[in-house]
Amino acid sequence: MSPRQQHPVQLTGVRKIYGGGPSAVTALDGVSYGFAEGTFTAVMGPSGSGKSTLLHCAAGLDEPTSGEVSLAGTPLRGLDETALTELRREHVAFVFQAFNLMPALTVRQNVVLPLTLAGREPDAAWVTDVIGRVGLGERTKHRPSELSGGQQQRVAIARALAGRAAITFADEPTGALDTQTATEVLALLRDQSRAAGQTIVMVTHDPVAASYADQVVFLVDGRIVHETPAPTGEGVAAVLAKLSRTKVPT
Repeated sequence: MSPRQQHPVQLTGVRKIYGGGPSAVTALDGVSYGFAEGTFTAVMGPSGSGKSTLLHCAAGLDEPTSGEVSLAGTPLRGLDETALTELRREHVAFVFQAFNLMPALTVRQNVVLPLTLAGREPDAAWVTDVIGRVGLGERTKHRPSELSGGQQQRVAIARALAGRAAITFADEPTGALDTQTATEVLALLRDQSRAAGQTIVMVTHDPVAASYADQVVFLVDGRIVHETPAPTGEGVAAVLAKLSRTKVPT
């Protein structure tokens, strides 16, 4: 079976260089990795290691300078923006640090918006369950301006989970949440990965958040340098401490 058949998200020899000449910055340096179906993977590394760039390239939001990316079995190279948008709408959900909520819509309307745009009928019971599990069961009719930043992040997470997308990309999804809500959200992400076979790729700086994942992939200077299966918070913190003192050989 080919890697593209095995992995809903596959990167092969991906390089991403910003700028040119002496000021060029290599954000990703030949990354090859497959995120397997039904797995929850945390991506970690020191500041500037390429974590968010990897996420953006994997999701088709940024085009690699070279190398190949396959998403939901479809190679991304050569797809125009319309085709990319349709592919993401069908298979992908996002949780980014910018909540991207529609200010005129209620919590529930924001949660089901991607499904509505895709012409899909929301599963009302599941939407209610997800909103409740992120702690907003009493806020379904509130608008974003009536919510705190943490509550808006919960709406974004519920929106990502409501459509049961095959692939979810999350960039620091619990950064604006209190400890208890963060724990509940991470458990929900983990449960969805295992129960629904979703592939979840999460960038985080938090070792405790990473401990909810099935494995942690560590980047340094745009390269994958370590992988930890069945992570613990203490183990992840120890690896990060070591990597922060390590320079990848050129």
